[in-house]
Amino acid sequence: MDRFQLSLDARSRIALFIVASVIIILLGGLIKLQILDHAKLSAQSENNRIRVVPIIPRRGHVVDRNGEVIIDNRPSYTISVVPAEEVEGVTMAGLAELTGLDTTVIRRRIQRNMVSRYQPTPVKRDVSFETVAVLEEQNYRFPGITYHMERVRRYADSLGSECFTGYVGEVSTDDLKGDQGADLRLGCMIGKKGLEKHYDYLLRGREGTAYIEVSASGQILGPYEDRSPIPAKPGTDLVLTIDNDIQREALHAIDSFCCGAVVAIDPRSGEILAMTSYPSYDANIFSSVIPESLWQEISNDSTHPLLNRPINGLYPPGSTTKLVTAGAALEEGLVTPGTLLKPCLGGIQFGNRWFGCWNPGGHGSLTLVHAIEQSCDVYLYQCGRMLTVKGLSDYIGRCGFGRVTNIDLPAEAAGLDPTPEYLNERYGKHGWTEGLALNIAIGQGEFLTTPLQLAQFYCGLADDGVVYQPHLVKKAISPSGEEMVVTPKVSFRLPFSEQTLTVLREGLKLVVEGEHGTARSLRNKYYTLGGKTGTAENPHGANHSWFVGFAPLENPEIVVCAIVENAGHGSEVAAPLVGSVIRAYMEKHGYMNEIASKDGGGSQ
Repeated sequence: MDRFQLSLDARSRIALFIVASVIIILLGGLIKLQILDHAKLSAQSENNRIRVVPIIPRRGHVVDRNGEVIIDNRPSYTISVVPAEEVEGVTMAGLAELTGLDTTVIRRRIQRNMVSRYQPTPVKRDVSFETVAVLEEQNYRFPGITYHMERVRRYADSLGSECFTGYVGEVSTDDLKGDQGADLRLGCMIGKKGLEKHYDYLLRGREGTAYIEVSASGQILGPYEDRSPIPAKPGTDLVLTIDNDIQREALHAIDSFCCGAVVAIDPRSGEILAMTSYPSYDANIFSSVIPESLWQEISNDSTHPLLNRPINGLYPPGSTTKLVTAGAALEEGLVTPGTLLKPCLGGIQFGNRWFGCWNPGGHGSLTLVHAIEQSCDVYLYQCGRMLTVKGLSDYIGRCGFGRVTNIDLPAEAAGLDPTPEYLNERYGKHGWTEGLALNIAIGQGEFLTTPLQLAQFYCGLADDGVVYQPHLVKKAISPSGEEMVVTPKVSFRLPFSEQTLTVLREGLKLVVEGEHGTARSLRNKYYTLGGKTGTAENPHGANHSWFVGFAPLENPEIVVCAIVENAGHGSEVAAPLVGSVIRAYMEKHGYMNEIASKDGGGSQ
């Protein structure tokens, strides 16, 4: 009996201990839930019924110097999913039905763009209004799926402006690592190329935040009253230096050829009046998610539409940079304006190699000015030989080649100044000879430039040696209406005296106005025009055609540089192209009408 009683007491104590332990655990859990984790769980509960929705600001508009639109926005709908509200087997099927995307693609986009399980994650942009209407009317069938309206970039067509506008795209993980990463989130749109990228910090504005109350099933109940929305700040508008009329003419002039570029600059300020790369792409296709098949088609196109030829195309400049050689020879006292070197008999012997002139019949005896007029290779060969590679490369660098112009666009190429250091690195210290100076002197060999650099050099020739930094933005206008005007900035001065510049400009004048000028087809009775043709040898095909011209000669207002790839002589292709762009400018600014009225009307 005593043993039985003892056993019963032991079991009672054990049971009491278990019950007490359970009570203590429950009390501990309640304390943890009600006190220790109250703030955390309260926030989670709040998040379950509050949907945080970004308010996308209006991205800044971009207009030309006359207020004509280049980039604006259009309304668009974006479908998103809130991961925390996803119903397995239902949400994904609904998204696939709404968007036409495979569920694997949808999962990938959610994983890439998700910021929080409680925030909408973009899945597909630019969906039709009909799709949104289905989602609005049958919301119960699509748990966790929502939509919002945002503004999509719209780029003006028929301008060929993609080389400077660039385009926008979704933020990537690499973008988040940049200097502005703290202001970005996955799924939002930022500038990826061109002005859109360079001025993204101004154009993008600042996102706001809206708080929406939702039911347990995900149905939207309306704005959450206990939290005030944070308003979005619109982006800044940009007024460019571009003149859309000149831009259209530049595109029209070059779009009948395979490939090339045109750059027009006001030499008095560095303002870009027109810039086009041909062929190009439609920037509007990047406003939404571009299909992989289309991206591959553009990327693999043999004409390279993604190459920004004005600032990234690297070409031998050909005879257009004979002005560097001529100017250097004058500055170094190696020749004078009246110096007659060995006559051109169709070429010149250097060592065991014959360097031919573009004219096999030869030009005979010429002065420097007439050598520029007729683009005589032999005269410039001799100047290059006297200057040496080092002397030439020194003047090439001081004329702005081999370094970026610092235009307000990203990823500009520097070109190539063939310095002795570069040649030593490429060929070895004893792997090259001074014979390279002959090719460099006529803009061939290792000398490479971009069309923008060449246009910049001629701006210096046109403006008494002063070279302004090329730029595209004329002013920025904040959402409050405050204007920030860009002041033209002198970049550098050409290494030529006033006397040398006078001789060089006389040569450029004779190219058009002279009896034997290589671009005399551009003569007209309305205004004076100077320039230089160039035919650059191309190891990959037919010669490239160059021309750089400016007008009016007395006080130049516009410099136009054009390259047409694989097109032959500069006098036959690029010169008429540049002439048409300059003519459009001069006609717009009243030169032709004024002189025509003095002549009693008529045209030519």
